[in-house]
Amino acid sequence: MTTDIAVIDYGMGNLRSVSKAIEHVAPGRSVVVTSDPATVAAAERVVFPGQGAMPDCMREMEARGLHEAIVAAARSKPFLGICIGLQMLFERSEEGDTAGLGLLPGVVRRFPAAQMVDAGGEKLKVPHMGWNEVEQGMAHPLWTGIPDRSRFYFVHSFFPQPSDEGIVAGWSAYPFRFACAAARDNLFAVQFHPEKSHTAGLQLLQNFVAWKPVVR
Repeated sequence: MTTDIAVIDYGMGNLRSVSKAIEHVAPGRSVVVTSDPATVAAAERVVFPGQGAMPDCMREMEARGLHEAIVAAARSKPFLGICIGLQMLFERSEEGDTAGLGLLPGVVRRFPAAQMVDAGGEKLKVPHMGWNEVEQGMAHPLWTGIPDRSRFYFVHSFFPQPSDEGIVAGWSAYPFRFACAAARDNLFAVQFHPEKSHTAGLQLLQNFVAWKPVVR
């Protein structure tokens, strides 16, 4: 049986909440949580979530033999990265000086302690945890029906710094402006958690399920 949507399991994500949210917005579609590269390769759409430390995520992904299947999916079918699943797409992370998949140009930085103060001079906590506005950086099918500056739920200590701002699909601020979504061709990835972001997050997931990108 063909899998409509594969949620990649490499032991480092809140997979139940992601899969349940997708099932909610895609009734009648088959949603499978899987660590099998062949199932990922056969799926029509792929979701790449993740939580935790990037060195651990990359190690567990490699240990399950998923590297090649993830790269192929990100180049050939509708692909959604979430949280660490966004960060792993870049070339390198400061977290453990870890090499990423190199699918997007740029690096992943830690929130710098010296800059983590609000307008009143109060120290801000890291990880950044809570609801933040997202400024849409481009027109994109996955933003359909989502008002600009809608709020999404974030939990992270690192953020992507793309070397090409042309791929930035969304911006947020904590306290400075940072890229929180990236898009290119059939790939869309976000730093926030759509599965925990109520109406706006469910709309984004529903848009992903309906998305028909042109694969180059």
